[in-house]
Amino acid sequence: MLSVNTNAGAMVALQNLNGTVSQMGQVQAAISTGLKVANAKDNGAIYAIAQNMRGDVAGYSAVTDSLNRGISTIDVALSAGQSISDLLIQMKSKALAASDASLDTASRNALNNDFTALRDQIKTIVSNATFNGFNLIDGSAANGVSALASSDGTKRLTHASQNMSLSGTIVTIKSTGSIATQTTASAMIATVDASLKNVDASLAKLSSGAKKFSIQADFVSKLSDALTTGIGNLVDANMAQESATLQSLQVKQQLGVQALSIANQAPSITLSLFR
Repeated sequence: MLSVNTNAGAMVALQNLNGTVSQMGQVQAAISTGLKVANAKDNGAIYAIAQNMRGDVAGYSAVTDSLNRGISTIDVALSAGQSISDLLIQMKSKALAASDASLDTASRNALNNDFTALRDQIKTIVSNATFNGFNLIDGSAANGVSALASSDGTKRLTHASQNMSLSGTIVTIKSTGSIATQTTASAMIATVDASLKNVDASLAKLSSGAKKFSIQADFVSKLSDALTTGIGNLVDANMAQESATLQSLQVKQQLGVQALSIANQAPSITLSLFR
């Protein structure tokens, strides 16, 4: 039926052209953002899943920071403990030398001055072995060091502290300990030797804690990477596919414009009936 009021062909051509333009808009958005699902409007279910996974990734970033702080805290304690171990070796040497009964008073006094200086240096090291407000070797961190281990905050890693203060259970040398006499020097040899063994054992414990935190940090990093890859698989656009689709839609758009032009010319045929 020829009609000047209704052009069914033009309406069909226009609907198809509008559909093509809409698809081109989606493809262009994917190309400009790199995402096939940029917002909930694109695909509500996929967007919700991706957002939940993004939340987990953000949580694991905080976990990584917490674990790294824990590792650094233990590393500071390890460094301090190693220095204390080195000092104890020197103190043992001084005590052994001062235990010689044939040593004159001046020499013994000199050795004692060296010994007390080394003793006081242990106190200084212990008091300064602090990172992020935690000191694992002065007895102040009764609960040790703790770090996040899961993205929801429900799981934590902890490691006990090792009190290496003078007059303690690890370093048993008294804060006033000296080797001023041959008798005290002889007794000090065993005390220093026991303290050295205790410190070395404590270093082994701290080392195992650092390894535990490092293993968890590596796992969290890998898990975060896996989640990030999973998010990409869900929402990232395939640029090669989008490029091919865009070219196809551009051709369809040109053909749609031509089809609409042809359909719009149809009513003019009616004029020939009235010549």
